[in-house]
Amino acid sequence: MEANNLADFPRPVHHRIPNFKGSHQACHAVRELDVFNRTREVKVDPDKPLEGVRLVALQARKTLLVPTPRLRTGLFNKIVPPPGATKEILRICATSQGVKDYSVPIGLDAKVQVDLVVVGSVAVSEKGWRIGKGEGFADMEYAMMVSMGAITEDTPIVTIVHDCQVVDIAEELLDDHDLTVDYILTPTRTIKTGCKRPKPRGIIWHKISYEVLERIPILKNLRYREKQAGKDVTLKDEHPDFPNARKPADSDENAKTGNTKLQTESTSAQIGHRHVGNDSLSTKSETHGALTTVYVGNIPPGTRVSELKSALREFHASPLRLSWQGAQGRAFLDYTDKMTAESVVSSLKGLNLRGQTLRVEMAKNQRNKGQVEIN
Repeated sequence: MEANNLADFPRPVHHRIPNFKGSHQACHAVRELDVFNRTREVKVDPDKPLEGVRLVALQARKTLLVPTPRLRTGLFNKIVPPPGATKEILRICATSQGVKDYSVPIGLDAKVQVDLVVVGSVAVSEKGWRIGKGEGFADMEYAMMVSMGAITEDTPIVTIVHDCQVVDIAEELLDDHDLTVDYILTPTRTIKTGCKRPKPRGIIWHKISYEVLERIPILKNLRYREKQAGKDVTLKDEHPDFPNARKPADSDENAKTGNTKLQTESTSAQIGHRHVGNDSLSTKSETHGALTTVYVGNIPPGTRVSELKSALREFHASPLRLSWQGAQGRAFLDYTDKMTAESVVSSLKGLNLRGQTLRVEMAKNQRNKGQVEIN
């Protein structure tokens, strides 16, 4: 594509889903598909060559969901154009900048029903076999949507590519977790693949490593939920066939040593609630300097502090100190620095205890030396 000057901005197109000249023409062909015209909610990947599909979806007043790039901060963003948005505003909404400026996050608890999925590809065959850029995000997004009930095996999958990207692909290159496509749109052709190969039926945990789990907070969240539901969530690193396999318990021990351990509970008669740690959030800690506090709210009545501690260990999010206010349905978590606290907030997005989604955010009033003001 580079050698024949078929590539388009951003260039070079190596190590990414390549944008190409004629991508908007290929994208607009989606309007001719019955499956698009019947759809109400469409999920379109954030890749540059799919910008035209995002625009068409917004112009057709479809609900548009765009995955968070590399799943760093969640699963989806729902694009919400401002009331009376002009054509120019809609064009901005379809860009990566628009995803930042005109969207709201959608988590695992959202009741979404995606009718159509549009993904980018590096190469695809007329049989519907697809190759991405090798990091597995499109496959993982699809599997997560299956797990949250947002799609079914009948949900159509569309990809947009240049004609030169339609090639023969050997079936032995495909694995169980690889996503196949039902329609291929190019600047000159619309191909219905008729692919019968089964699509992923959820996350295949034994193909996921600890390293991947650590990079994708929402994946940790989903694993915790599926573990609570009694599903086998053994990771690749834990599998007995894996060299130097780690036991699940090793993960917990590493989490404890990698983060400061939750300490024993103590009672504070002065303010009438329990703390975990050597001193309360309202006292100064000369040892640790300026701590950063995370607020956890919407804790269900009757929840024990041990349940929250267990969940925090599962997410490798054990704090330096935990202030438990179960009667008020909240807790405060102290961390040594802001970066760690922000990572914890990202990891715990959508955390569910006793069927209720917790509210996790940075505490509104951060004060020096680890103090937090409770309103």
